[in-house]
Amino acid sequence: MIGRCTVLAALLWCDLLPMPAQGQDRKCFVLCAPDLKVEPTFTWENLFRAPRIAETDSQGKTVVRRAERERIFETVIALGVPTTIPRTSFTVETIIRPFLKGSSPEMESEVNFHWLRSEETKAWASSHVDIIDKYSPGGRPHNSGGYSHKLDLELDTAVAFLKWTNRPWLKDVEIETSLDYVASGLPRAGDRFGNQTYLDNASRWSFSLVFVLPLAPLSR
Repeated sequence: MIGRCTVLAALLWCDLLPMPAQGQDRKCFVLCAPDLKVEPTFTWENLFRAPRIAETDSQGKTVVRRAERERIFETVIALGVPTTIPRTSFTVETIIRPFLKGSSPEMESEVNFHWLRSEETKAWASSHVDIIDKYSPGGRPHNSGGYSHKLDLELDTAVAFLKWTNRPWLKDVEIETSLDYVASGLPRAGDRFGNQTYLDNASRWSFSLVFVLPLAPLSR
């Protein structure tokens, strides 16, 4: 419910918010003018405590293996909505895995708590903790054929590594690290998918390396 409300509020604000005249200060009430970014991302899953999986073949022979650490390329389209609430913003993301066969798009609705703001580092770095409603293909046997909501906790830290160029657009490009803990909705010990059975809970941890490319608004 929170995720749907966040998406709806962001979209409505994009349609209704008047564009400020050049040179005027941006003014807003609760929700402020959004920004749009594209984020090519490399994600390593099964970061810690990869689960053991038992696989049974057609002859009834069972082999136990440990899930491997996976590296996945993702493309993220992120709509960020600043607010007048101190150190708080909202983000809505669409996530696509273009090179993973059979993958489905994912959606994330986030509340971001900025413990280190870019204003405090002269726009060189920032960091925030996120509470995320992750809407993605189901991870348990009872919902594996559809989508499910998952609680994701995230720590993001970004560095504007090209700021020294002081060139429009380039100075706003960031490299970001993201540490995620998915607290719900993933396979648990005993869950069976076809001929595979999880002997341990699925790993909740992943790490991402993100390249943040601003699309709008662009700094002049």
